[in-house]
Amino acid sequence: MEPGFWSNGDLDQQCRDSLDYWRSGATEVARFSVENRVVFDNISCEEATVIQVGSVNKHGTLLQVVQVLADVNLTIKKAYISSDGGWFMDVFNVTDYHGNKIRDQEVINYIQKTIESNASLLPSLRDSVGVMPSEDHTSIELTGTDRPGLLSEVCAVLTDLNCNVVNAEIWTHNSRAAAVVHVTDYSTGRAVNDPKRLLTIKKRLCYVLKGDSDSQAAQMRLSPPESTHRGRRLHQIMFNDRDYERMETVGYPRSVHTYSRPHVTVSDCPEKDYTVIVMKSKDRPKLLFDIVCTLTDMQYVVFHGMVTTERTEAYQEFYIRHVDGQPIRSEAERERVVQCLEAAIERRASEGLELELRTEDRVGLLSEITRLFRENGLTIQRAEISTKSGKAVDTFYVTDVAGAPVDPGTVNSIQQQIGQTILQIKHNSFHTPKPAQETTMSFLFGNLFKCSSLQTLKRNSRYCN
Repeated sequence: MEPGFWSNGDLDQQCRDSLDYWRSGATEVARFSVENRVVFDNISCEEATVIQVGSVNKHGTLLQVVQVLADVNLTIKKAYISSDGGWFMDVFNVTDYHGNKIRDQEVINYIQKTIESNASLLPSLRDSVGVMPSEDHTSIELTGTDRPGLLSEVCAVLTDLNCNVVNAEIWTHNSRAAAVVHVTDYSTGRAVNDPKRLLTIKKRLCYVLKGDSDSQAAQMRLSPPESTHRGRRLHQIMFNDRDYERMETVGYPRSVHTYSRPHVTVSDCPEKDYTVIVMKSKDRPKLLFDIVCTLTDMQYVVFHGMVTTERTEAYQEFYIRHVDGQPIRSEAERERVVQCLEAAIERRASEGLELELRTEDRVGLLSEITRLFRENGLTIQRAEISTKSGKAVDTFYVTDVAGAPVDPGTVNSIQQQIGQTILQIKHNSFHTPKPAQETTMSFLFGNLFKCSSLQTLKRNSRYCN
């Protein structure tokens, strides 16, 4: 990406064009509510669908919008964010997973209905989790020291206790592991409700999580299902576990073959009393959600922002303040924000070989698959487990125990045992072209927040209202 991709003139013109379109009504594609308005535009941009969102501004609105887009697996190519004053306005250029415009009316209706209904999607950050299984499943949260074979051991315990894993998401980062797992009782197909049995599950899982020498306390909690978005909850779990603090990983190194640290800078904008955060990283799905999620839970507000992607890289720039209205003042706080945003970017990064399992679901399936991975020297870096209409659809990101690429012969051997059509290779991040080593980087906003440009934005905001 060349420096100055969006100059001041281009940005101001885009703002005016968006607001003019907004004000025009676009009745053929827009729906209305008292506070929120969502407009879909498949005409003005050749490569992507433009989604414009406007609402009364309140803390958490940006996260709510980005969460909805992430949940339907949209890829954000560009974004403009403005929430200074009483009105919130976002413009997103998005595509589907395959790079196409959004034309599925069911997806469009879901996004409009969810955002415009002002649904309460964002419960506040919880310090502890209570016990409240739903009728459908029991939600389990796990935290512990990461090690090869950990998921296999957890699945073996759950199978032994007659629990079937129906959905799960597992992250590893900085030698720590976290998971949100939904289980059902094998005999009833419903949630596990018996207190004594739940206590047994907790004791057995904590024993596995602690391992032989866990320097940090392992935890297993039962949480109210759907009380917090699963991706957000995983960020909260790992944040509470302080995974953002760099530590030496003994016997379980991160891959040096593909790992590229994100570049995060935090600086001052004294003219307007903002803190400026600029991030450059490898682009990936749900990247913006992970960043906004972390800033929101750290009690920061994004007043203005710009996102753009170029090939495999993403550039993001945010102008923020704390919820008390103050910018970042201390060097310690500045360093903590850098660490936490780096961790937010890295947690969901998909290192290694992506394997997808599709087959009829049955009790013990996950335990068997993860045991097979462990016996063949594979380490699971991240996993997404789901059950859809009786079918298991599981995705695993794997490396060898040293974090290096998996030997093709090993994968072929596992496929021979499981079935070539059941376990398929989807993507290998080790073969992804590396971004350019040197890229001249300048603030995407340039001098946007110098007095004249800021006044232009304020006039635009009044125009929107």
